Amino acid sequence: MDAQPKASHYINGRFVEDVGGKPMDVIYPATGESIARVHAATPNVIELALEAGRAAQGAWARMKPVERGRVLRRAADILRERNAVLARLETLDTGKAIQETLVADPASAADALEFFGGAIAAVNGEYFDLGGPFAYTRREPLGVCVGIGAWNYPIQGAGWKSAPALAMGNAMVFKPSENTPLSALALAEIYTEAGLPDGLFNVVQGYGEVGAALASHPVVAKVSLTGSVPTGRKVLSLAGSHMKHATMELGGKSPLIVFDDADLENAVGGAMLANFYSTGQVCSNGTRVFVQDGLRERFLERLVERTKAIRIGDPLDPDTQMGPLINKLQHEKVLGYVEIGKTEGATLLCGGGVPRLQGLEGGFFVEPTIFSQVEDDMRIAREEIFGPVMSVFGFSSEEEAIERANDTEFGLSAGIFTRDLPRAHRVVAELQAGTCWINHYNLSPAEIPFGGVKQSGMGRENSVAALHHYSQLKTVYVETGDVESPY
Repeated sequence: MDAQPKASHYINGRFVEDVGGKPMDVIYPATGESIARVHAATPNVIELALEAGRAAQGAWARMKPVERGRVLRRAADILRERNAVLARLETLDTGKAIQETLVADPASAADALEFFGGAIAAVNGEYFDLGGPFAYTRREPLGVCVGIGAWNYPIQGAGWKSAPALAMGNAMVFKPSENTPLSALALAEIYTEAGLPDGLFNVVQGYGEVGAALASHPVVAKVSLTGSVPTGRKVLSLAGSHMKHATMELGGKSPLIVFDDADLENAVGGAMLANFYSTGQVCSNGTRVFVQDGLRERFLERLVERTKAIRIGDPLDPDTQMGPLINKLQHEKVLGYVEIGKTEGATLLCGGGVPRLQGLEGGFFVEPTIFSQVEDDMRIAREEIFGPVMSVFGFSSEEEAIERANDTEFGLSAGIFTRDLPRAHRVVAELQAGTCWINHYNLSPAEIPFGGVKQSGMGRENSVAALHHYSQLKTVYVETGDVESPY
């Protein structure tokens, strides 16, 4: 089970170690045992990484976009070739079930690299005919960008942030979550193998102070963070004080609205995907499930029946459907919210406990949990839990559902299940959320933008929109006649 990397950091095309940094043990969430150790970046390591990026970025930006794209596409091919090995590494790092990581983690990173590798050649500025004189715009890279990843989708996050940055001609220094430091190092090595010039994708480990040092460094032009709202506020404030570009992909308490005419099995399946996939540790999860009065009783009956059949166990077992939470702190937090829900008067329909799993007694497991009779002002209805805890609400009218769905500081995602497509589009237009799904939930292909509104963040990941967020516009006016001057 040893997952020890060659060194803690990856800088200028090679592994770098500095044991002077604070030790960071990598804990396998299914057993609680340490499987690797890395060290946090020292100030010297941070400077080396940023200088490597600064030195390499100019020549990379001057390459033809199609040539930059070719490197990303080669890296995508290598990711797919090594999918099984990388998925196992991701499961060891996160505790997510191997049946998930095989299809949703390295594969998603590969999709992003492939998409941006192909899209960049078609990203251009604009031409303006001014009746003789003319003007045009150029999309130019920002320079050295910083990516700060989350622990729920480590290699996906590294791919989603680095692919548009590199395609656009930037360099990136990436800091993984301190909980999941391993797979970004594997991606960095793959980039080098694919022909990415040294210094363009560097990985440094560390806690919040390393992220703060990167975000405030004068060499850095942009910061892209995936994390919680409180962390996002701190990083955005820091970046803004230095006039840096920023993309913030933060948390949510997203609504999923199920109308009476919805297909019952699809709606139940969508709600389960929106709450239990990755053990509920997904920022876009639809954790507030609003079910119209006429369907609610049948919905809850089928939901409980299917939820009780979820197989919890060893995440390396391909038959396991749900693994543990990421760490002890998160385990205690989620179980604490279960108690809060019961204390507040919500009805616990199933789950809420810690399963007994032979050989995995030290793991951070929790049963998938469903509350009904939840009121909008309860803490479990308003605060992001980030675990497999679903709250089900009733509603009667379309207008009521919209008003209650929008009654939150968050605005990351939303979902609707209905056979009435005019109503689906009408309701989506009223929902205050950056990413919405109709008759499905949590699908995020690389071709479409992903991101939130309100406290859930700004900017977008994926799609051509992400390339725009990793570039700046230069406007050029060209005179074709004489200069008329009153002087």
